[in-house]
Amino acid sequence: MERSTTSDMASEKPSPSHSTGAVQMRIKNANSHHDRLSQSKSMILSENVKVPEPVNRHRRNHSQHNLTLADIISTQDHTVVEKEGYLLKAKIADGGKKLRKNWSTSWIVLTARKMEFYKESKQPALANLKPGYKPECVDLCGAQIEWTPEKSSRKNVFQITTVSGNEFLLQSDIDFLILDWFHAIKNAIDRLPKERSCTSRNLEFKLKRSSSIELLNSLDTESKEPKPEHRKSLIFRLNYSASDSNDRNRVKSRLKKFISRRPSLKTLQEKGLIKDQIFGSHLHLVCEHENSTVPQFVRLCIKAVERRGLEVDGIYRVSGNLATIQKLRFVVNQEEKLNLDDSQWEDIHVVTGALKMFFRELPEPLFPYCFFEQFVEAIKIPDNATRIKAIRTLVKKLPRPNYDTMKILFEHLKKIAAKESVNLMSTQSLGIVFGPTLLRPEKETGNMAVHMLYQNQIVELMLSEYSKIFVSEED
Repeated sequence: MERSTTSDMASEKPSPSHSTGAVQMRIKNANSHHDRLSQSKSMILSENVKVPEPVNRHRRNHSQHNLTLADIISTQDHTVVEKEGYLLKAKIADGGKKLRKNWSTSWIVLTARKMEFYKESKQPALANLKPGYKPECVDLCGAQIEWTPEKSSRKNVFQITTVSGNEFLLQSDIDFLILDWFHAIKNAIDRLPKERSCTSRNLEFKLKRSSSIELLNSLDTESKEPKPEHRKSLIFRLNYSASDSNDRNRVKSRLKKFISRRPSLKTLQEKGLIKDQIFGSHLHLVCEHENSTVPQFVRLCIKAVERRGLEVDGIYRVSGNLATIQKLRFVVNQEEKLNLDDSQWEDIHVVTGALKMFFRELPEPLFPYCFFEQFVEAIKIPDNATRIKAIRTLVKKLPRPNYDTMKILFEHLKKIAAKESVNLMSTQSLGIVFGPTLLRPEKETGNMAVHMLYQNQIVELMLSEYSKIFVSEED
């Protein structure tokens, strides 16, 4: 607004309807961009009314003596970067819905309240970001963080779970780096005020997870009251949660009674409801059940491979269809009549995959745990003749089921190696495939790579020197 000049005010006579205390001002017309049109407006000031002083809007003049600690923290600048850098990230849940795990490298920026994921370093990428680009953001308010080694085969993996049901895995091979990130994020989560972390979105999460009393207490700490139209649905949810908990208690009590009255495993086995498994059972138990020293399944697999798989390229190295292998495993465990010449087992790699799975799932490997270190020490002997003799002595000491099964298996693998020119499977290749399957320590101590090397060498030596190691009883 522009004030009228003195000459303008002198030339204009006051209207009879106005008092002597009238002040006229010209207001610029905001609808015109080119003309400076103005209009007069009277502002009548009463003699008895005190003119209010202007309110200072500068935030530094506002008093903060009445603010709580939570108010101060909630109004502080949360954009200050506390930590940033590259990590491997995988989002495994979105709003509670599970997602396929897909690892990717992300530039992660951590502030006091949230984390942002960029595809590349934030600063150089600012000039190249497309218009409207928004990084993936994670609100740390109310989030949980924990180490989850079972979620991935990678090492140093931890998980962040938000109140909205999003789950992220973060990983790095560098130990001190991932540990530093874990503590930085955990400290950021711990610093956030718990009593003010419940937004309207988090309230839905509390309705599902909290009891009625906890929910009512959390509602008391909210700065805003729920809208009247939402009160009815809120009370309904609280009542539903209480009745739902009663139903759960009844179900738990019934389950406890059922479990206390359930028959023992031995009783179920005697009645034939639970049968002894072939896969996952001890070798001697399988042999005792079949009244033999070599499992029947092993014999059937070896016969099938020798009949139609000796010249197949990559036999035992190429993997078969896992679903079909599991189907074959189920048939064997149910003691159904097994015919490996059936069309559903036509792929010979399914048969070889099932045979390897049988040996891999033995609670104690074909080479018993107590013999592992002795076989490793024997393979280290520099003199070849002495080494073969030491291996032969150990093999003779094995339990009868282990020795007989090992003998028939290595005799079969020797036939595979004899067709190396066609199937491309040498004794060395077979050692790599069967070493860790047949021979492993009870507890992994030391260097796994060194153990694997010895495992491969033992199997390779026993194949190349089969006739000297597996000799007749008379010899």
